[in-house]
Amino acid sequence: MWPFFPCLVLAAAEPGGAAAADGADPFRAAREHLVCTEVAAAGVTDPAVLAALRRVPRHRFVPERFLAQAYADHPLPIGHGQTISQPSLVGLMTQFLALTPDARVLEVGTGSGYQAAVLAEIVREVYTVEIVAPLAREAAARLAQLGYARVAVRAGDGYAGWPEAAPFDAIIVTCAPERVPPALREQLKPGGRLCIPVGPAGGEQELRLLEKDAEGALRLRAVLPVRFVPMTGRAAKTL
Repeated sequence: MWPFFPCLVLAAAEPGGAAAADGADPFRAAREHLVCTEVAAAGVTDPAVLAALRRVPRHRFVPERFLAQAYADHPLPIGHGQTISQPSLVGLMTQFLALTPDARVLEVGTGSGYQAAVLAEIVREVYTVEIVAPLAREAAARLAQLGYARVAVRAGDGYAGWPEAAPFDAIIVTCAPERVPPALREQLKPGGRLCIPVGPAGGEQELRLLEKDAEGALRLRAVLPVRFVPMTGRAAKTL
């Protein structure tokens, strides 16, 4: 049985967290500059996504030694060989999901919890799986401390998705397998979207968007070239 870390409900039962209401945030100007320049320039236009990126305190999701780079538009190491994605890419991937406020979303690859927090600003339920147990514990504690409600964190292999909570309106994957895990295809609702990087570690990867129609057929679209850390666990054993 995989460990399960529910984030405590510390705020009203609406998307968003305690950090969003912090009127004394010294990083607010840096976050606004990032969103208005790098994120918007990358093609993020969805008002809900832009608002989420303005609200989530990325500096709380990076190691202290990288605090000065928290609002630079590039990935940063978070330990255990993992990274936090660059904000513009987080914004694009979130936008590709075409989320609605009542959506239920699965994330594979919690990392420090930044992407989960962005999702939680937009939707009502977020389920996120992280294969590195210490990162899962830290992310759950961080999200709870920041007041992000209705986010559940599981330590386990995201290749299997989260069967008990399926189906999902959207699935986002922040690590790259060489092929799309079958379980994630199955756990996507008709009408849902799956955004996932696919390709070999250290090689050419592409971000793919899969849309499931009402009959359950999947339509695939290659979106852009990317580079993510590889999906480990069962994904690495099925090559």
